[in-house]
Amino acid sequence: MVAGALAVVVLFGVILALWVFARPRGGGTYAPVRSRGQVAAVQRGLPAAESGLLPWHMAAPISREVVTASSGSRLIVFGGLTASGASASGVYAVGTATGAARYVGALRAPVHDAAVSVTGRRALIFGGGSSTTVAAVQAFSLGGRSSRTRAATGGSMPAPRSDAVAVTIGQTTYLVGGYNGAQPDAAVLATSNGRTFTTAAVLRIPVRYPAVAALGGQIYVFGGQAVSGRHAGAPVDAIQAIDPARHTAAVVGHLPEPLSGAVAMTLDNELFVAGGESTAAQPATAGLGTTQVAPPASGTRSQSDSGTSSSATSTVSTIWAFDPATKRLLPAGHLQVPVSHAGVAVIGSTAWIVGGESGGALIASVQMVRPSRAFGTAGRTGAGSPFFGARLLVADRGNNRLLLMNDTMNLVWKYPSAKTPRDPLHFYFPDDAFFADHGTAILSNQEQNETIVKIGYPSGKIIWSYGHPRQPGSAPGYLHEPDDAYLLKDGKIAVADAVNCRVLVINQNGTVAHQIGATGVCIHHPATSMGSPNGDTPLADGNLLISEINGSWVSEYTVKGKLVWTTHLPISYPSDPQQLGPDRYLIADYASPGQIIEFNRKGQILYRYHPASGPGMLDHPSLAEMLPSGVIMVNDDYNDRMLAIDPTTKAIVWQYGVAGRPGTAPGRLNTPDGFDLLLPNGTTPTHKVTG
Repeated sequence: MVAGALAVVVLFGVILALWVFARPRGGGTYAPVRSRGQVAAVQRGLPAAESGLLPWHMAAPISREVVTASSGSRLIVFGGLTASGASASGVYAVGTATGAARYVGALRAPVHDAAVSVTGRRALIFGGGSSTTVAAVQAFSLGGRSSRTRAATGGSMPAPRSDAVAVTIGQTTYLVGGYNGAQPDAAVLATSNGRTFTTAAVLRIPVRYPAVAALGGQIYVFGGQAVSGRHAGAPVDAIQAIDPARHTAAVVGHLPEPLSGAVAMTLDNELFVAGGESTAAQPATAGLGTTQVAPPASGTRSQSDSGTSSSATSTVSTIWAFDPATKRLLPAGHLQVPVSHAGVAVIGSTAWIVGGESGGALIASVQMVRPSRAFGTAGRTGAGSPFFGARLLVADRGNNRLLLMNDTMNLVWKYPSAKTPRDPLHFYFPDDAFFADHGTAILSNQEQNETIVKIGYPSGKIIWSYGHPRQPGSAPGYLHEPDDAYLLKDGKIAVADAVNCRVLVINQNGTVAHQIGATGVCIHHPATSMGSPNGDTPLADGNLLISEINGSWVSEYTVKGKLVWTTHLPISYPSDPQQLGPDRYLIADYASPGQIIEFNRKGQILYRYHPASGPGMLDHPSLAEMLPSGVIMVNDDYNDRMLAIDPTTKAIVWQYGVAGRPGTAPGRLNTPDGFDLLLPNGTTPTHKVTG
């Protein structure tokens, strides 16, 4: 009886643990079919961070503001430093879904470098700087509907203080770090109402601009800027812990590098530190994962009294996860835009990092961070990658090459190269490339070379081909702009022969087993003819999902040419449809601005990604696929980059390539037009049913 009860308890514990680790994280209305098991099942330790740049941004650059969360997934932004170097008084409500901003009132006095907490339905803004450092506590009502709300006097701190951070545990807010205009303020102040203050502890190392967050009843202080002593004005590397119950503070560890002006946030009981300014050199290769933002306009550099933006420091993009057991920071990912002195607020499991400074220049960008086991394990190589533990194949069409990169974005293989055999077919214009034969070969169609080649991986030896280089045609053995060549389970090869307006299913001996559509008849008339097919994705039922350029049709056919269903989509140029689940499909719109849509067999749009401007705008995307991590990978052809997009927030969470800047160096692409993902076990999760 005891053994049976113990078994039940153990089983319940296992089920509970599986539920905790498998439950979805974050909000949003998009609910894609996600298959994370192959990547996440073997992971232990702290989750890595998923981080992304939102496709929208603030109306103007802002830094050193404070931000709180409000109802309805809104952010409330208070004050800050403007591009002209002036302190701001405006208060704005910003919706995280679209970035729509609304003026909701003003501070009683303009400030930057303040601290903020929420008590009930009031935001308390502590001190800050303007022409001088102030002691005032301003109270702003978060419940009013008036756009004329003005902050009231909420109290006063014992002394002027700016450059501090507020953190709340229970009903008590603690003010940590700071500066009174001349000297550091080491006292950690505690208040429950903004009017009365007590000293909870005293920092061992007084700092301004620290990153501060609470975890397990302790307050952790990461880095900051030394105010006095021989290191005055420089970032420090100390990790300090404050125990409010015991009124103690101690140095408990050291950062991997000195940091000042970073942000810290507690998400799902995990503490992250991100960004900041550091005296350590920061690796920077354009296009390697960091989204490019436009160079700052003249006059947008920080003109704060801090003096922190100097050539002696560099802005950091790293995100670390804090291990409270070892008091160490573990690399967990990267911000898409390196930033310091930003505002941050947490809504649910997501932190929103607003504005800040990058390289000393004010920015308007908004970024998100959330813990995600699908993005790896903190401290592991590749942590923070949307294809953690896998390898990404890119058909770099404009450079006439195939690239294979690991989850740290280092190239591990390319074709052709000095290490691969001579190519008698003159590899040219690779439009797509997909792994085949359990990752031991790559099938690639060269659209304007009029050929399909099967290349051994990693040998680079051509082991099969079809078509005649640079000789378009429709006779047996010829192709005209072949697109999306896939190896089928039975060893045959399907290809959309676009200009010939047909889909071919080709035997290994080079004969045609089946043809869908009539050669040269380029109109949508199922099942007799089709209008310029450019996609022929194999499905689990053995059929093909075919997109037609002419008329924007998507249809399912059997390989023998029987129509299963067809639908018209309200887009200009459908490209390479993929199945997500029962009656759920994903497709790219090859246009500018381009879009990614999810649809069903009735042609109803279930989801749309379609920024009309900004860093998220797509320029002729030709392939979009859902990765096991739940994000959408897309090749943004004419922007010369690959992107991964979080469908719930629409944030860019990964990038390779510099927008509009083609090249061959690391971090550069030229019109990438296809990709594939290979897991360590040789499987291809985005097209599991191919050969």
